[in-house]
Amino acid sequence: MSNALERGLHAIELLAGKSTGLALQQVAEALDIPPSATHRMLNCLVEQGFVRQEHQHGHYVLALKVVSLALKHLSQSDMVDLARPILERLAQASGELVRLSIVDGDSLIWISKAQGSRSGLRYDPDAGAEAKLCCTASGLAWLSCLSNERALELVYRQGLAKPGEYGPNAATTIEQLLDNLKIAREQGYASVDESFEVGAASMAAAIRDSQQQVVGVISIAGPSVRLSAERMQTLKAALLEAAHEITAINLDSLPKLSMMTSRISEPTD
Repeated sequence: MSNALERGLHAIELLAGKSTGLALQQVAEALDIPPSATHRMLNCLVEQGFVRQEHQHGHYVLALKVVSLALKHLSQSDMVDLARPILERLAQASGELVRLSIVDGDSLIWISKAQGSRSGLRYDPDAGAEAKLCCTASGLAWLSCLSNERALELVYRQGLAKPGEYGPNAATTIEQLLDNLKIAREQGYASVDESFEVGAASMAAAIRDSQQQVVGVISIAGPSVRLSAERMQTLKAALLEAAHEITAINLDSLPKLSMMTSRISEPTD
């Protein structure tokens, strides 16, 4: 990969999630690139429509072109449409937020959701985000299906939670993480309470293909006051059944997210 392309991709990743954008100097410092080279790179991204520069502060903000490209390619997969009735049925049965995530290389991405709660307390985070593997039920459900060595490799790549960074019960040591994985394996599903966020709890089960490889995760999330450990036990059968139903879809015939997103970088000329 050329230095220019690598820098541009790193800049896009850096700007993702920064709703107010970043100043040129901030980008340069974060990527360890001289300001002059950073300016040329950002101008190129602006010209291509991947980044825009705000007039008021001059900050660089990720443009929606990146999102539209990803959604365009993701829409070519039938997985979301085929899984939708299953998500909605589980959401209605649980009265909570149900989310579907799929494995994309070393990441787990939330791609679809169904909200069961129509009133009162609702837990409804943004979709399209990458799951934090060490402290979300979805992340732990995936990691628990892997060897400890592979799970730790993925966590090290993304970063272990730091004290105070996430919820009070987030694993901040390898020992805590391995204990959580052991519990998930014994339960047959992963569960967390105030691990990713204060006041939020969730449970998740892995989705496998015909080769028994984990290709995604389905989860139920809601306020801790509602989604207690006892209630999770009552929802366990419905969660595992939903995971089994999605597994029954011929996932091997559907394009993988990594294949679809890789086409985004292909030249169009």
